[in-house]
Amino acid sequence: MRADGRGVAAIEFGIFAIFLSATLANVTDVSIYIYQRMQVENATEIAAQAALKTCSTKLPATTNCSSLLSAMQNALESTSLGTAVTLQSGSPTEGYYCINSSSALQRVSDVSSKPGDCTAAGMPTLQPGDYITVNTTFTYQPLFPGISVATTFPTPIIRTAMLRLG
Repeated sequence: MRADGRGVAAIEFGIFAIFLSATLANVTDVSIYIYQRMQVENATEIAAQAALKTCSTKLPATTNCSSLLSAMQNALESTSLGTAVTLQSGSPTEGYYCINSSSALQRVSDVSSKPGDCTAAGMPTLQPGDYITVNTTFTYQPLFPGISVATTFPTPIIRTAMLRLG
């Protein structure tokens, strides 16, 4: 019986197939996670651009543009993830920002009171810009929970986009 080698290849393939299947499950889940994360980021940026397109003449947009939220929601749903990408509670937010001496954006005021210049950021010769910040969320669910390393990835996927409106 020891000299009989029939079936050894099938046993070896069965052992190898287990590792191949686990690797394939991991590659699949990681790839889907990366793709969906990119789609969430894209949807977030599209929503910010929709705010600019829809409300650039009605600033501040969060108080003067009644179609802001519907335009942003339609933009969010335009990716392959559809309605699964949602605005976070309290989003969008809007405020006045200035460039400070370190060349970084610094919030100087909310939309209720526009400052005359950027003195608060240490740059009195500059004018503040009106920026909108969009925060979105998407819950990722791996295809192979328990097998894939993708179950350890952060979920929900949260993305932020900031765009100057005026």
